[in-house]
Amino acid sequence: MKNLTSKNLVLVLLISVTLFSTSCATILGGRVSTAQRTKPETGEPARKIRVVALVADFCFGIVPVIVDFATGAIYRPENK
Repeated sequence: MKNLTSKNLVLVLLISVTLFSTSCATILGGRVSTAQRTKPETGEPARKIRVVALVADFCFGIVPVIVDFATGAIYRPENK
C-alpha cells in the first residue's frame, strides 16, 4: 500500500510540474525575434500581444504568463 501511495504522489507531482511549466507562446510560438525581446524605445509603438496565447496561459495559471512575458514570446513578431 505504501508503494502505491508514493507512485501516486510522484504522478501528481509530474502532472503539476508539466501544467505549471507549460507556456503556450514559448512552446508553440516558434523562435523569438530580437524585436520581441527588446523593449520599444520612447516614441516607438508598443508591441502587440498574442491574445490567444495569453488566454491559453491564463487557463494553466499565472506561471506560464510570467514565463511568456519574461521570454518575450507573448508578443507578436514583426512582419518586415
